[in-house]
Amino acid sequence: MSPRAKKAVGTRDAVLVQCGSLPAAELDYPFGDDTAVFKVAGKMFAMVALGEPPGSTTLKCEPEESISLRQSYASITPGYHMDKRHWITVGLGADLPAELVTELVQGSYDLVVAGIPAKRRPTAV
Repeated sequence: MSPRAKKAVGTRDAVLVQCGSLPAAELDYPFGDDTAVFKVAGKMFAMVALGEPPGSTTLKCEPEESISLRQSYASITPGYHMDKRHWITVGLGADLPAELVTELVQGSYDLVVAGIPAKRRPTAV
C-alpha cells in the first residue's frame, strides 16, 4: 500500500467510500445535507457527519466492545443521539489506528445485516 493510500484509510472520505461499497448499501440524507446515512435493507448501519474535517461517524457496536473501545480511545464516545448501549461515535482524528476504523465500519454493517431476516439479507457481490 502506498503511503498516500495508507494515510487515506480511516479518513471521512475513506469511510464514505467503504460504506458505499458494501453489498446493498444505500445512501440517504434524512437529517439534511450535512449528514450522510448509510442503510442496508432499510436499516441504518452508519451515519457520517459531513461538516468540518476530520468529522465523525456513528456506528453500531456490541455493548461489551463499545465499553472497551470508549475506555481505550478518547475519540470514541457513546453514539450521538442514538442508543448509547449499541451505538458509538468515532471521531476520525489521528489518535485512532486507521485499520480500527475500517473494522468498526465493517462490524457495524455485519451487525445490522445479521438482524435482517434471511430472505431480505443482501448477498455478497
